[in-house]
Amino acid sequence: MHSLLAVILAGGTGERLSILSQARAKPAVPFAGKYRIIDFTISNCVNSGIHNILVLTQYQPVSLTEHIGVGTPWGLVSPDRSIRLLQPYLARDEGRDWYKGTADAVYQNLDRIEAEESQLIMVLSGDHVYKMDYTPMIDFHREHMADATLAVTRMPERDLSRFGTVMVDDDGRITRFREKVKNPESNLVSMGVYIFNRNRLRSLLEDRAGHDFGRNIFPKIASRGRIFAYTYEGYWRDIGTVDSYWHANMEILAMSQAFLSDIDWPLYTQESEGPPTKVCNSATVTNCLISDGCKIEGHVERSVLSPGVQIHEGAIVRDSIIMNDTVVGRDSVIDNSILDKEVLVEPQCHVGTGDDYHINKSNPNVLSTGLTIVGKGAVIPLGTKIGRNCIIYDNVAEGDFPDSNIASGETIKPKRKPIRIRA
Repeated sequence: MHSLLAVILAGGTGERLSILSQARAKPAVPFAGKYRIIDFTISNCVNSGIHNILVLTQYQPVSLTEHIGVGTPWGLVSPDRSIRLLQPYLARDEGRDWYKGTADAVYQNLDRIEAEESQLIMVLSGDHVYKMDYTPMIDFHREHMADATLAVTRMPERDLSRFGTVMVDDDGRITRFREKVKNPESNLVSMGVYIFNRNRLRSLLEDRAGHDFGRNIFPKIASRGRIFAYTYEGYWRDIGTVDSYWHANMEILAMSQAFLSDIDWPLYTQESEGPPTKVCNSATVTNCLISDGCKIEGHVERSVLSPGVQIHEGAIVRDSIIMNDTVVGRDSVIDNSILDKEVLVEPQCHVGTGDDYHINKSNPNVLSTGLTIVGKGAVIPLGTKIGRNCIIYDNVAEGDFPDSNIASGETIKPKRKPIRIRA
């Protein structure tokens, strides 16, 4: 794979992930306990024999930069292997600016990409969860002498409008590409995995009518040139919304343990040393993913716990995602919720309560299915009851709550200037 360069797009704001991506890039959002979303894409590269990677960052890059570092967890150590993070910058007379889309991000880094002298350029999204050997796709691209190849997968009809869909002929050549339309003509959706010939990439981007691969580039070039679709049959999820994030975690929880612990296809991540997890005599645990350093005294079922989580005696956690170093106090109940890092739920609270499913008033497009999300460093005061479809922002404290009962669909923000904590 020395003739192939991987370019991972990791600069998205992830607005539909709401407060989960408020202080971090979407690819850096914790996932399945101890991982970050971008770990899947980087691990796919390494396991496919791709050891030369550029990561294009933009929005809130600090946590992503700290997580990837110099690539040691993935064995990407120079001089033979490397992973480098590139951020946009402004320069006089060079036409440089903040990235305006996925294609623009690649275009502004073309000089650096071409300097690698790789025959093939693989462009990958950093915010998808999947395990894919890229080697068959690369072989497919070469066998078809394609100018570009897009990985596609089949999705149910209800989800198609969220993605770019492709029409293909009998040879797999793409004849039409439509981005996020209400009535798509195909159930083949683009996975955000592209291969380009180095000698064609510049001309494709310079001949563009816009800044995004899905909205502008592919619809324009699909009807001409040698653009092919490679069909992938395995598990793949786009983590684009709070709902899809929660569902993907629950799907991973329901899968065979081999998905996360396959010795032939390891999933690498940056880990910190921590003590073993302790499950106490008073605890009951059913069908959960539990990371290192947790202490469980209460009842936990169908949930995902990141490192350092504490569930005190009498507490109940159901169908929830609890991130690093969060503490759930005695006799509290967490139901169908996502709690970010370092949240403190004081005793006798209930987060995600009741049969009222009013959608979130401030962000109706973000929360409408009953999930409640609590931001990093928030403190839920003693005895507080929080309904469904609620958003509790980062770093809220007791004085930010109008009373002890927060109705479904409400949003609580800090009244003071927030203090940033590590993402």
